[in-house]
Amino acid sequence: MAIHKTAIVDKSAEISSEAEIGPGVMIERNVAIGPGVKIMANAFIGRGTTVGDGTVIHMGAVIGHEPQDFSYKGAETFTKIGKNNIIREYVTIHRGTAEGSSTIIGDSNFLMGLCHLGHNCKIGNKNIIANSALLAGHTEVGDCVFISGNVVFHQFCRIGSYAMIGGFTGVNKDVPPYMLVRGPSAVRSINLIGLRRAGFKSDIIREIKESFRILFRSGLQEKEALEKIKTAYHSDEIKHLISFIENSKRGICKARYAKEEYFE
Repeated sequence: MAIHKTAIVDKSAEISSEAEIGPGVMIERNVAIGPGVKIMANAFIGRGTTVGDGTVIHMGAVIGHEPQDFSYKGAETFTKIGKNNIIREYVTIHRGTAEGSSTIIGDSNFLMGLCHLGHNCKIGNKNIIANSALLAGHTEVGDCVFISGNVVFHQFCRIGSYAMIGGFTGVNKDVPPYMLVRGPSAVRSINLIGLRRAGFKSDIIREIKESFRILFRSGLQEKEALEKIKTAYHSDEIKHLISFIENSKRGICKARYAKEEYFE
């Protein structure tokens, strides 16, 4: 175990002998650091945080600090970071708000500099979240999502797996799986490049393309569109798309909005 002499580590912290703690790092109580973890200079690891094997936390990151939520009154809450994540400079990840709740980051995510994950966010696996993206509290992200720089998310939004969010986008609705959203919560197309890179078969991509057309280009109401898709396609990928939409509480992003909707 390599802990720099200037690091401040609470005696209750459990740190693997194979972890590396850099200069000026502060680690609070009830923290667990797994093997192969590297925490670079001046990072802060708040109480109740676990960091999984092989995760690298860069300079100045703030992980597991108390939430920016007026309802938080000091309850015991948690931050759970999975394995093999890369968390770059000055990323902020806040712990949960309600007693016993957690902010959860899965495995093999790449969080670029200055991005923010608010309290009770749930992030899946193999996601890329680019510089200065801001995820408000309770935002949920699936797997293999690409979030571009300077994107902002309203609280409680969900982003489906294999979606892509273009730069400078504001998202205030749920983003269905496989879709590309750019601009003011507008679905532009499917995430074709992302699906190909992920190894989706051509027949599945065709089904996703046609489902996109039915949902966003046919003029059908959402319920009618979903029934048409259910009748036509039965792959697991399309079932996942349908389930995501049917379970949306905020509603999904649209392809087009009336002018007055932009000011609601």
